[in-house]
Amino acid sequence: MQEQYLSDFDFELPPELIAQYPLADRSASRLLHITETLLEDEHFTDIEKHLHEGDLLVANDTRVIKARLLGRKETGGAVEALIERVTGERTAIAMVRASKSPKPGSRLLFEADGRTTEVEVQGRQGEFFMLEFSGPVFGILDQFGKVPLPPYIEHAADASDEGRYQTVYAKHPGAVAAPTAGLHFTEDLLGRLRRKGVDIEYVTLHVGAGTFQPVRVEKISEHHMHSEWYSVGEEVAERINRAKAEGRRVISVGTTSLRTLESAADRIGHVRAGARDTALFITPGYTFKVIDALITNFHLPKSTLVMLVSALVGRERILEAYAHAVRERYRFFSYGDACFIEKGARA
Repeated sequence: MQEQYLSDFDFELPPELIAQYPLADRSASRLLHITETLLEDEHFTDIEKHLHEGDLLVANDTRVIKARLLGRKETGGAVEALIERVTGERTAIAMVRASKSPKPGSRLLFEADGRTTEVEVQGRQGEFFMLEFSGPVFGILDQFGKVPLPPYIEHAADASDEGRYQTVYAKHPGAVAAPTAGLHFTEDLLGRLRRKGVDIEYVTLHVGAGTFQPVRVEKISEHHMHSEWYSVGEEVAERINRAKAEGRRVISVGTTSLRTLESAADRIGHVRAGARDTALFITPGYTFKVIDALITNFHLPKSTLVMLVSALVGRERILEAYAHAVRERYRFFSYGDACFIEKGARA
């Protein structure tokens, strides 16, 4: 395969198009319908006309945790911890930002509403710190943590973000970033799709903080993806495999659902149930084994996600679509508008 370079996936994005707040109505976003031959400006609720009876929609039901902790070291210096993954009832690994890296055995103090909790640093695991909490991790994060909004959102997380930076079907806690394509769906819209005969299934992938890490190498082949945990249930796998066998479309809500399905599939496209880690890196030239179409938001320049969507309809086509979205003033990134990308579809 011809070498691919980071600069191949760059594009100009005016900063004012980066959405800082969600719309009042989840499903009021715009939708850009993208095929190899068509760019169509629509509203997100138009997704109904693109999904047909028998289609299988697969979404990620991970739940965002309050993964950002602000406090101080026991020596007094300010510290910020961003939980990457909860590894046990009282343990987690995290990125830790401080003037000097905390040493094993040292304690970090986090405060909220006049209360304090202590976290002990157990050691290092690559770029992450292994932390032990004084109680159940999820409970402490609920009390002392903040919603970890992406770095390009400039306001501090508030109470409204706790609800809106979460899908309506969020179930299993563990993600430090939302599967943002799902933010556009309401219970009402999901109900209408079900009544139309669209099947909806859920998988789980806990999005890690690495999703916001930039690609730091020019040759794409030299980039190493961060690892994330995913799970596919037995019945869900059976229904997906049945849909594929019957020639029905499998449509992914978001890149996390897509990576889950493609990671869980064997070489002939049979989805295997179970829980595993994935570091699947999808770039142009990748052969999709499971999914036929993707609902997704607009992604960052030079990001692995722009590379992923380029694999669906081609890099040049995606850059054309993104240039169109910029001209038409679409809203970008997590709180922004959406795309519906049909692999191999013709007008």
